[in-house]
Order: sequence, then C-alpha cells, then structure tokens
Amino acid sequence: MFQNFEVKARPEQGPPRLAALRTALKAAGVGGFLVPRADAYQGEYVAPCDSRLEWLTGFTGSAGFAAVLPKIAGVFVDGRYRLQARAQVDTDAFAQVDWPEVRLGDWLRDHARDGARIGFDPWLHTVEEIAQLRKALAGHADLVPLTENPIDEIWDDRPAPPQSAAFAYPEELAGRSASEKRESCAASLTQTGETAVILTQPDAICWLLNIRGADLPRIPVVQAMAVLHGSGQLDLFADPNKFEEVNLGPGVQLYPPHAFIPALNALDGGVRIDPKTAPQAVSDALAKPIHGPDPCALPRACKTHSEIEGARAAHLRDGAAVCEFLAWVDEQTPGAFTEIDVVRALEGFRRETGALRDISFETIAGAGPHGAIVHYRVTEETDRAVNAGELLLVDSGGQYLDGTTDITRTIAIGRPTHEMQVAYTRVLQGMIAISRARWPEGLSGRDLDPLARIHLWMAGQDYDHGTGHGVGAYLSVHEGPQRISRASEVPLRPGMIVSNEPGYYREGAFGIRIENLVVVEPAPVIDGADSKRRMLSFETLTWAPLDRRLILSDLLSRAEIAWIDSYHEQVRGKIGPSLGKRAQLWLNEASAPL
Repeated sequence: MFQNFEVKARPEQGPPRLAALRTALKAAGVGGFLVPRADAYQGEYVAPCDSRLEWLTGFTGSAGFAAVLPKIAGVFVDGRYRLQARAQVDTDAFAQVDWPEVRLGDWLRDHARDGARIGFDPWLHTVEEIAQLRKALAGHADLVPLTENPIDEIWDDRPAPPQSAAFAYPEELAGRSASEKRESCAASLTQTGETAVILTQPDAICWLLNIRGADLPRIPVVQAMAVLHGSGQLDLFADPNKFEEVNLGPGVQLYPPHAFIPALNALDGGVRIDPKTAPQAVSDALAKPIHGPDPCALPRACKTHSEIEGARAAHLRDGAAVCEFLAWVDEQTPGAFTEIDVVRALEGFRRETGALRDISFETIAGAGPHGAIVHYRVTEETDRAVNAGELLLVDSGGQYLDGTTDITRTIAIGRPTHEMQVAYTRVLQGMIAISRARWPEGLSGRDLDPLARIHLWMAGQDYDHGTGHGVGAYLSVHEGPQRISRASEVPLRPGMIVSNEPGYYREGAFGIRIENLVVVEPAPVIDGADSKRRMLSFETLTWAPLDRRLILSDLLSRAEIAWIDSYHEQVRGKIGPSLGKRAQLWLNEASAPL
C-alpha cells in the first residue's frame, strides 16, 4: 500500500540532490518544478524507477508532493503523513506544508516571483490537476511543460522499469469474458458520439482484458496504456516481451510503448479521456479530447457474482490465518517480541494457507506510539518491542487469486487503560453503525460517513482519513470510484466492495483502527417498509474476532451488543473448523458472548 516509514531521511537525500535539481532547473530555463508522487499511469502505487519524490526528499508516504523554487522548497502532506514527514524529511531543506489546508496555488503565489515559469512533467500530472493549478496561478506565474524530467537527468542510479510477465486471469473468477467487457464499455462511447477512449490506468486495463501481472509492489498489474475504439477494438501499448505467454484474443492489437503518442496524434473525432486520471501529456497529443469518466470504473467496481463468491472464499481463508495470528500474539510474552516479529508471523500464517500470491500492501504493525502514525511501516531502524500496557495496531491484507483482503485489528497487550477502552469502544460503535446501515438507493459514501464518526464527535474526537475505500478483485487494495468519505459523491451500488475502518489516534501514545470489508447488496425486506423505496445494506466479508478486553459494554446499546455477539458467533462457525486445535481453543474464549 505504502512505502516503508523510516525515522529520518537518508543522508544522501535533501540538500545535495535539491541543489543539483536547482542547477538543472536553471539550465532548463524555469524558476521552479513540481515533484508529485506519481507516474505516467496516475495510480496510487509507483515502481522504484518512478519514486522521484522519495529520491529527492526521503518521504515515502503514498500521497504528497513537493514544489521546488530557487529559495524555498515545500513538501506537501495531509494529516495522515505529517508525523512521518517530520521524521523522514530534512526540514532545513524542505518546509513541511499542511495540505490541503494550504493549496499549492496559494503557496506558489506567496513564494514564487511574479511572472515565474514553473516547470512540470506533463506525464506526472492529470488534466484536471493542471487546469486547476493554471486557474489558481493566472496572472501570477506560468506552468511550463518540460519534455524531459530534470530529476531523471540527475538520478544517476535510477532503477530500470519493471519487466514482469503478464498472465491470463481465469474467466470463471472474473465472471465475464474480456470480449464482453470490451463490447459493453465501447457501447458507452457510441451513445455519446465519441470514437474512442484512452485508458491510462493499469488496473482498469487488466480488469478489462482479464489479465494480471507483477509490475508494481503488492498489486498484480502489468503497466500498459490502451485505446478502446467504439467498435470494441482495443490497441494495447506495452512492452511486447511481457505478453509472450498471453493470448489476448481477437480484437486486441499489441504495440510497443513508443507507438502510443503517434497513435493518439492519428485519432480522428472526439476522443474521451478521464481528466481525473489521464496525464496532461495524453490530452496534449489529441486533436479533440472530450472529458468523461473511464468507462471501466463502474463496471469494475460493481463486482460480478463470481467475484463476490471469490471474495467470500478469500476472506474465509484469510480470516483463519488472522485468527491463528491473533492466537499467536496472545501467547507471546510482552516485551519479548517486536513489530517486525509481528509482521513476519502474520505473513507466515497467510503463506501457510498455500493460496497466498502476495500480501496486498506492506503490513502496518504499530505498537504504542507507532500506532498513532496512520500509515506507519516498520523497518530495522524503527523496530521496537511490543510492551505490556500498550495497544498493537495491525493493518494487513492478502492477495489471493480469488480475492483481495484488507483487515485491521487493534490488540491489547496486557491490561489496557480505561482511556484506551473508551476510545476503542467509540471506534467500534462507528464500525458497527456502518455494518448495520440501511439507506435509500442513490446515496453515496459521503452520506454514510458521519455514522462512523458520531460517537467520536460527541466526545470532541475524530480521525483524519476516510472511513472506507473501494477494493478490487485480485487487483488494487485501493480501488475507486466508490468510497465512504466526506469527499465521495459516487452513489453506492450493489456489488461494490468497500472497507469499513474508523479509527482514533492519540499522538505519542496509541492508535486504534478496526476494519472489515463489506459488499453492498439489496437490503432484506422488513415489515412496514415502503415497498416503492429501494434500500441497500452491507454484507460483511471479513471474519476475525474483535478484542473483547477493549470493549466497555456499559457504553453500548443492546443492539450493538447483539451485533457483536452475533458477529462472533458467525466467526466461530465460519472460521473455527479451519483452525488448528490451539487456535480453536483461543477463538472460543476470544469470541465468547459479551
């Protein structure tokens, strides 16, 4: 999911590289440069060869960017990463900027001189991003696309691009053939009079063609771009060597990457691009770009019956591994095991299933104050013992051929404090509220998000991340367009899988997060319901016990207690038979009724 978190920046990062970049910018005739954590595919994950922000600043978080001017450079991070950025980035060289509270356009207006030329790599910024920034800088500074990225010119030991082989994804797991998907997505183009759509995100292309790969850490994708024509014909642009073992079938033509821009130049008529994901360079290459949504996004998000069945099976398998792990944690002597021991043990139990293809992101295992760093990643430098009286936050997942999992459990090590129990119970109430929700069809994740926060809000508390993200089917653990978030306006639809993960973080002390995955389904009919009003609800996919030692029953309603007891009863029934005897005994005690 995210790169490793380290205590401090590497010594070669910061001033020397920053000075070299400023020299390169002067030679290029620009007075500034934008450094996003992005590649040409505009996904959340980047290969080592595209980790320019990390190379320059030392910051390894999955969201953020830098702006470099002659006299000042800023690293922009949101609330999830501020502790991490302070630890990783040389603050003498880079000012930390609280984003999105401080907008890039406003910062550049404050720090760049009038008439400044700010360079950017048009492959690394979306069409929407550049349009908004140009509007913000109008009359003050100009954005200048550069044909060569100046960081690439000074990055002497830059890694080579990934070269993993693509492989076919079984149609019985996908639930639809690749040709059916192409025809369906192409039909949406003819309805709007567009001749083609440009696809620039590898997970969308892999979904569309029923293929997978290993070009990115923890995500089974092959990097490629494509042109889907209104006829259903698809032109795929990727390294041909990656496809030697894959039969793409009729209607798909493979071309090398260098043929992509000439192909865009030759397209006639209106061509759709998604301005939220397409790089500016793609728009610049088209004669008549038309803005519209990626036609793969919603069909991919609304899982087929086969994909949902696969997700159920993957979560049962994964839940058994997590239960074995939780039993292992309770057997350890506090202070005698570390965060790295936790990561290795959990991955080991998943591998013992015999079905794990990979973990779905780098495991978060934060003990004590490390748990308050939302996307903490343990390294040899940051590793610490898991001590008595602390909370251990473990956020992890697995990639199985039939599904992608993501689960968080917060575990009491020894005797928890009353403060920990109160905070945990409030977070749990939010998770239960989402799990039990029924809502009218047409509402989005924004409408449900307050349900997860209301108990925290009543105590003057909150958390600085969304409540849930979409999840793919043996694809990205973060998949749009659906979310449970204040920023989400996409209506929730049957088949969409989302995470349900409220949290609470006390800086320097502890972190709490509880996460299950859920899938949207038509709500069961209940007595007295309006028969004309279609309602939706969630089916829980994740099965592993909650830590009863952290639950204060006195704070819970009867309905919340009943939900917990029912959930634990189902965990015993679904997971118990798959466990070893030791873990079965542990589970029976850990999931006893409140």
